[in-house]
Amino acid sequence: MKRLIIVCLLGVVTSVAAQQKSYGDGEWFKFRVHYGFVTAGYATLEVNNAKLNGKEVYHIKGEGKTIGVSRWFFNVEDYYQSYVDKQKDIPYRFIRKIDEGGHTKDIQIDFNHNTNKATILNKKHNETEIVSFPKDAQDMVSSFYYLRNNLDVKNLEVGDTMDMDMFFDKENYKFRLKFLGRETLNTNFGKVRCLIFRPYVQAGRVFKEKESLTVWVSDDENKMPLLIKADLAVGSLKATLTQFKGLKHSFKIIAD
Repeated sequence: MKRLIIVCLLGVVTSVAAQQKSYGDGEWFKFRVHYGFVTAGYATLEVNNAKLNGKEVYHIKGEGKTIGVSRWFFNVEDYYQSYVDKQKDIPYRFIRKIDEGGHTKDIQIDFNHNTNKATILNKKHNETEIVSFPKDAQDMVSSFYYLRNNLDVKNLEVGDTMDMDMFFDKENYKFRLKFLGRETLNTNFGKVRCLIFRPYVQAGRVFKEKESLTVWVSDDENKMPLLIKADLAVGSLKATLTQFKGLKHSFKIIAD
C-alpha cells in the first residue's frame, strides 16, 4: 500500500478543454483511503497563489498519511509539492518528501524549460544531478492539474486513449489514460454524473501486472476526482472524496 495513496490521488485524473480553467486559488480536496469499511489513511490536495523566481504560479501541495492500526502495519507520511506556471501549465519545481515504512526520500527538482534540463537535488544524500526531459513534461503532481485544463472530454469516445510525458524522480515516463465511459455515481454529496478513466502505469515499479486503477471524475467544469479504485491481489483499495472547498465552478448534483 506504501505508494498507492499518493499515486492514486496525484498521478491519475482528467478534465476539460484548454480554454477553460478547471481550478484556481483556494481549491482543497480531502480523501479517505480505505479497504472496505476500514480506513487506512487520509490524503489532501490544495492549491494556492504564489510567486517563484518572479513568476506567477500555483503552489500545489499534496499530503498522505496512514492512521490508526494501519500505522502499525505500514506507516506512511508523504508530502508532495509542485509550482506550476498559471498560463503555460508547466511545472517549475517539484518536491517529494516521503517516509514509507522507513523508506525515505527528500528530493527537489527544478525544471528549466528553455534547455529541457532538470536539476535534481537529493537532500538526503546531498547530491545534485542534471537530467534531460521531453518538451513540456509534467511532474507527478502537475500532471493532475495539466490534464484538468487541457484535455477535451466533450469529443471523447469509449476506448480513446491519451498520452503525455511525465518526469518522476530522475526518469522520463509515458503516461497513458483510457476513457471507459460515463456513469452516474452515488457519492457522499449525492448523485453525480461522472467520467470514468483507466490509467496505464508501469508494471513492476509501483503496481503489479494484475493491479489496475479506475478513476471517476465529475462530468462538469471542475473535473474533480470523486472515487479512485485500485484492484490489488489482496483486495480493493479505494480513495473516496469526503470534503472539498474553493471550487472554481459550481458543483452539479442530480436531484432525486
